[in-house]
Amino acid sequence: MPATDADLAPDQFEDLVDAVTGGPVEFDGLVVQYEDDGYVFEVPDLHREHLSVEELERVAAANAEWVSNWHFWNVVVGGEGTARRAFLRWLEAADEHSVRGRYDAMADGGIHHEWGELLVTVELGEVGYRRYELRHVDDADAGRGTLTAHTEPRNLRDLSKYDDSGRYRPLKTAPSLVDGWVLSDLTSGELKEALGFVYPATVENWHREQEGTLDVTHWRETAERQTGIYGVVEELPREAVEWVTEAACVDSQCLKRREWQYDEDDHLETPGGDGPFPCREPCSLVVAAARKWTKLEEEDEHTYEFDLTPSEKEQLEAIVDAVADGRTEGIREADVYEGANRYRARYLRAKRFDDDGNLCGVPTEE
Repeated sequence: MPATDADLAPDQFEDLVDAVTGGPVEFDGLVVQYEDDGYVFEVPDLHREHLSVEELERVAAANAEWVSNWHFWNVVVGGEGTARRAFLRWLEAADEHSVRGRYDAMADGGIHHEWGELLVTVELGEVGYRRYELRHVDDADAGRGTLTAHTEPRNLRDLSKYDDSGRYRPLKTAPSLVDGWVLSDLTSGELKEALGFVYPATVENWHREQEGTLDVTHWRETAERQTGIYGVVEELPREAVEWVTEAACVDSQCLKRREWQYDEDDHLETPGGDGPFPCREPCSLVVAAARKWTKLEEEDEHTYEFDLTPSEKEQLEAIVDAVADGRTEGIREADVYEGANRYRARYLRAKRFDDDGNLCGVPTEE
């Protein structure tokens, strides 16, 4: 339940007193210190001094938000300078809003952030503890009772393996995460674990970028270090790398924001995307695909002559666009005005392909 002014656990006050013995406590607007004539307690709009430990306890209980907030971040979360702590602070906008403002927002429906296709909600638990919820962004307005409830972070490992059609998702950051589920009442540690199952290493790379320590490996360096069957990607032409990023490294295909370029001083024209977490190097899926593209780029061009009507030419273009954009499943069988309609495509094949599958009967030159 939401915290009130009286929500302060005994151990929270005891931990505060222990901390003050080591020196002043200063955190998010709270100042507590011990002087020769007693304790000093200060929060925005309040300053008390010459306090006995009993008086300090009463003042702390009356201003429980600041004490429980200090306790949560410094005792429960800890890890000053870690990716986990920085991410949790970012979720709560802790460096931008006051303790009371954040507590009010967390108690009144929570604070929401999108992380890829995940909606992360921070809610206020008892005595200032935080509770986190994960769901798909498409389910933002759905009631918890209408979604399939999961209780363990590891449930998301299997949940994120396949898309809505049951196809395996080789790229974790592809925008194809299934919806219709919710994982609620998570601790901060459980939230970090769950995020790791869905989007591995994204919190860590986001934090490195925030700290200015993100190590980016560009295409040329990645290609040069490939060995074995992947060594050929080093031969992929510069212009083809542009086509690689346009094909695979845009928001419609990957939620990461590409930070790598062709080389440190040779930037690619394809936009890197708008995702919240950075992509620091070409992924294994891109390298594997680039191996095939390298082989294809080695082929010589040939001139082929086909007899097509203007509508048939446009239909072939529409088919390529629909396949490239993943729209074929959304084209209804009855919608014969769509160039990539299945019956339209079958009609074109029946008319223009010979028995060996050659377009307009023109064989492919070796």
